[in-house]
Amino acid sequence: MPLILGIETSCDESAAAVTDGPRRVLSSIVATQHDLHEEYAGVVPEIASRAHLQRLMPVIETALHDAKVSLQDLDAIAVGHTPGLIGSLLVGVSAAKALAWSLNRPLIGVHHLLAHLHAPALDDEPITFPAISLLASGGHTSVYLQTSPLEVRLLGSTIDDAVGEAFDKVSTMLEAGYPGGPHIERLARQGDSTAVDLPIFKPRGDTISFSYAGLKTAVLYALRGHPTGRGKESTFPRSLADCSPQRRADLAASFQRCAIEAIMRGVRIAVNTHKPTSLCGGGGVLANELLREQMNTLAKENGTTLRIPPMQYCIDNAAMIAGFASHRLTAGQVDALDLQAQPRKAIGTS
Repeated sequence: MPLILGIETSCDESAAAVTDGPRRVLSSIVATQHDLHEEYAGVVPEIASRAHLQRLMPVIETALHDAKVSLQDLDAIAVGHTPGLIGSLLVGVSAAKALAWSLNRPLIGVHHLLAHLHAPALDDEPITFPAISLLASGGHTSVYLQTSPLEVRLLGSTIDDAVGEAFDKVSTMLEAGYPGGPHIERLARQGDSTAVDLPIFKPRGDTISFSYAGLKTAVLYALRGHPTGRGKESTFPRSLADCSPQRRADLAASFQRCAIEAIMRGVRIAVNTHKPTSLCGGGGVLANELLREQMNTLAKENGTTLRIPPMQYCIDNAAMIAGFASHRLTAGQVDALDLQAQPRKAIGTS
């Protein structure tokens, strides 16, 4: 099996990993930047790219050390080159090119989303296909039909905001903390998920789509009331200070229930339509316990094998980059040294 060094810098995680083939992870190191972006309640691109410059090489060195391999032992260098923040991507792509050139090893560009779909196979058995795969993160909410690790078809995606972004924004409204996912989940445990009547997006017919803009607005109005006035003169009748601790918890719980149910409506359509062998999930929002429970229930109801990665492979990491790259290398899919960082690139569309 090829030894591959994977590099991931698409957003605010500086990550490196070494894999032995597509599934065996020898090391996986992730340096987060949450402390740098917390005061802004979101990722600041310039801060993220500068932090990657400082942290990436030490992360790579640690990944090689933990895997007990040297640069000369590697068979290929893989890097997530799309999609993501262009400044962040450029740091990882530049490092990967330099290593591939200096070591005379193949360079393998990896689509970040395809890597997330591969994550359930890390340190586990291969995924059996066909599979319905949910990708839910801060930037993406999509459902795919997979017929192999390299062959996917997009079935549906969000028409506005991603679910992870909605968690972040609602967490900011409630001053629960950043990133929003774990803080909303923690606060929701203290609340009543039926206490606040919030809208749940419903796809039309058998189409698969998601929407979170309306849900975010509904939480804002439930928290602060309907604004009066127009434009800059608009004011809210209430502030967060008028909201009791229990009301905050109820809002978090009700929002989480509606956000997860909106996801599950689309996933149920996909499973009922395509009758997959496996039901898979990837992306940071798959760390949410309620979503994992509902995915498990759906899989059991349909006699489908559930494949969700452990928590450390739900977040952005380089093990998924290196593992997926092994499939590309086996298929003879390698890239030239003019590989470009691309902030946007869809997968699974015709």
